Amino acid sequence: MVNSDGRVWLDHLAKGVERTERVIVPNRVESMLGTIAAFRGGVINYDVPILECELPGYDARLEGIVPPVSQAPMFAIRKHSSVVRCLQDYRAMGELDVTQGDALRDAIRDRSNVVICGGTGSGKTTLANALLLEKLRLGSPAQRIVILEDTRELQCRGENVVSLRTCEAADLARLVRATLRLRPDAIIVGEVRGREALEMLKAWNTGHPGGIATVHANDAGAALSRLDQLVQEAGVPSQPQLIAEAVDLVVAIERTPTGRRVTEVVRVEGYDQANGYRLREL
Repeated sequence: MVNSDGRVWLDHLAKGVERTERVIVPNRVESMLGTIAAFRGGVINYDVPILECELPGYDARLEGIVPPVSQAPMFAIRKHSSVVRCLQDYRAMGELDVTQGDALRDAIRDRSNVVICGGTGSGKTTLANALLLEKLRLGSPAQRIVILEDTRELQCRGENVVSLRTCEAADLARLVRATLRLRPDAIIVGEVRGREALEMLKAWNTGHPGGIATVHANDAGAALSRLDQLVQEAGVPSQPQLIAEAVDLVVAIERTPTGRRVTEVVRVEGYDQANGYRLREL
């Protein structure tokens, strides 16, 4: 990460964020962002001050910002995980206890719909990759998995996997609708953050079990509330009953000073107007 003052910061999985002694002057940052934008067929300047893209030739995504949005050119590069961890790795590292691990494995075996929640950098995508690995291990080699993302982060080396990515002509909501005609056995959404939540929940609830999705929220209850907020972005009223019927399990993960840790594995057992969601921690 390079801030407006040119200072370079590094974010390590094990050590967290640390300041370096390196400084990159603004004109070099601006030149780099301009080169990347041109390579991607775009521009970044005063009129188009934000660049969001995958780095060419590098397994990472970039967010670049220039004035007037920021005081000086800045950027952040987020590298995708190079290794897919399994649930056993989480247990070995003390990031997941035995009960939680068994609950997740049972959910994958039973083709339950799982929502993973956490903050930025908490490890939601890495955990989703672990569940996908478990899905391949426990399921049929012929199962058809369709993965929908804004940027490619999820990794699934199955024999019958389709990966779709959004573009200006097709957002996630449009991709979910298109996916229903691709004969999916499971619909995986890298990150739910808009009106696609409604389409995803409807799909999960109508013959497409075994879905996995991530959402920004700090705990299971907040994740369900966040999904309801996103559903309403599609112009419909609150849909807690639909959410309770579609989501079987919510997993919360957080980043701590000593690493990442699964804090909750919660089963969604229903909803009623008087008491709200009925949740049971596993």
